[in-house]
Amino acid sequence: MTDMIPTGQVIAGRVLSGLVILFLLFDAGLKLVSPETAIKYSPPNLGWPLEVGTMYLLAILLLVPTLLYIWPRTAILGAILITAYLGGAIATQVRVGNPLFSHSLFGVYLGLMLWGGLWLRDPRLRALIPLRAGAGA
Repeated sequence: MTDMIPTGQVIAGRVLSGLVILFLLFDAGLKLVSPETAIKYSPPNLGWPLEVGTMYLLAILLLVPTLLYIWPRTAILGAILITAYLGGAIATQVRVGNPLFSHSLFGVYLGLMLWGGLWLRDPRLRALIPLRAGAGA
């Protein structure tokens, strides 16, 4: 017997995942295609060297997991790696004392959308992380 997923649930999961994917691809793409623009609009107080090489490195570190997240067979691995990337971004924002809700927690919001979208559209993840206990529990 296959796990039937309600159509609305799948659509909601794809929309959430799609929004996250678009944002991450835009972020990584900007750093790859126009690192000078990324440098120009990066706050100078984050502690990162504002150099083209740094932008390329950050772009690759975000692009590879995002591509893994897009492909259903590797989506969970991609989500784990993106979560690690977002953890670094959150730590950077906290370290420099940026505002909590608008800057520091932005990575948390993005991570919730990332995992929420995946949970809604992937029965493997719902089986691994059920929101309610099964009949035998």
